[in-house]
Amino acid sequence: MIAFLGRQAGIPFQAFVVPTLFCADILIMEKETNICVHDAIDEFIDYLGSVKGLSKNTVTSYKNDLLQFMSMEQIGAQAQIKSVTAENIRSCIGVLSKQKKAASSINRFLSAVRSLFAYCRRYGLIDKNVCEEVKSVKIPKRLPRFMTGGEVDELCAAPEKREILWGKRDKALFEVFYSSGCRVSEIAGLLVSDISGDFSSAIVTGKGSKDRIVYFEEDARLALKEYFDDREKRFGNIPEEHVFLNQKGTALSVRGISYILTRYSGVEGTNHHVSPHAFRHTFATAMLMNGADVRVVQEMLGHSSISTTQRYTHINTETLIAMYNKAHPHGSDRR
Repeated sequence: MIAFLGRQAGIPFQAFVVPTLFCADILIMEKETNICVHDAIDEFIDYLGSVKGLSKNTVTSYKNDLLQFMSMEQIGAQAQIKSVTAENIRSCIGVLSKQKKAASSINRFLSAVRSLFAYCRRYGLIDKNVCEEVKSVKIPKRLPRFMTGGEVDELCAAPEKREILWGKRDKALFEVFYSSGCRVSEIAGLLVSDISGDFSSAIVTGKGSKDRIVYFEEDARLALKEYFDDREKRFGNIPEEHVFLNQKGTALSVRGISYILTRYSGVEGTNHHVSPHAFRHTFATAMLMNGADVRVVQEMLGHSSISTTQRYTHINTETLIAMYNKAHPHGSDRR
């Protein structure tokens, strides 16, 4: 038996007793179960930010997927959450598939829906989690896109050779990407106060608002120093705390960083288009191919699961096979 403070027989805030049998999932007071999909999503999104403490970007990602879920013909904002069936959710997956959405995008959508229903089940809004009957979409195995050493060197040198945007900033940006293995959102959020005095390291805030230390090698340190000197000449001692700025002297956005890389890796630059994430893949691949322990690389990338980092060990294997086939007298490329 467990005692609670609550309402009973019209008397406010009296202690009353409930059997321990009911305490597995009902350690909170009884809630209104006739809740619509719209209200359930609102409550869940608030929970992710205020209770779980997830980052703003992560919460936004959940919200976007769940708003799409709610807007689908098979669901509806005002439908009761407990009336949604496994077949309804499978129909949503079918719609996304017909729209030619990538399997990874569909599974991300399904993950958000699963999290919503797990929350609703935990807090008594539904009697059964119908998502347990829905399978994920099979994703074809694709190895991450990474750059060769020559491609990295060419891209990092491009800002000095071609007057495309802001050379000193762009070189520092590329060098920091490659040296640290950071996500593009982490680079966009990097503050001046996060960087050590000698430009050798920085503290970045990754997924789940987790902080970690990343390191900058000599090329990155030198590029950062030259960029900060040039930044001061352009804007003086401005109060903007973000490291990387746009031409107006305000913080460079994720979209802005992607645009810069598109310009330099497009026809004006190297003509070998890459995404910001390719730097991260290249960093991980280079570390592993040069003998770094996979758990060290996991820590440096900020991966919560080592299985994510282990994808890069497959790159090493395929690279070795390709090199063997090309160089060995009996290799398939020489037949």
